[in-house]
Amino acid sequence: MILDTNAISDLLEGNAALAALLGRTSRHELPVVVIGEYRYGLARSRRRRTLLPLLEELIRESTVLPIGVETAAAYAVVREALRAQGTPIPENEVWISALAVEHGLDIVSRDRDFDRVAGIRRRGW
Repeated sequence: MILDTNAISDLLEGNAALAALLGRTSRHELPVVVIGEYRYGLARSRRRRTLLPLLEELIRESTVLPIGVETAAAYAVVREALRAQGTPIPENEVWISALAVEHGLDIVSRDRDFDRVAGIRRRGW
């Protein structure tokens, strides 16, 4: 399962419902986009000294999904479908969706924007 930025936040904060959902899988996928978003948030956080080591541990224990040529192709398809439907979503969510399509993975997120993307299954908690 791909972890979205809000999933990382709740996971590192110890959210029990999310931990139960994630406990069903031994390894998680982290898009480089999500790692960037979370690091950006940490830059302004008073808790960065506590959370940064936890993020680094999560990265080591996860599969990091890079953006490649196949992702770019999936991105174009996802973004065009959203445009044609008149339901655009934020740019980073399109990239995360493209990775989910490319790898055939669910996205763990509270963000309902992912529900607009055909072929994506969002797992909330």
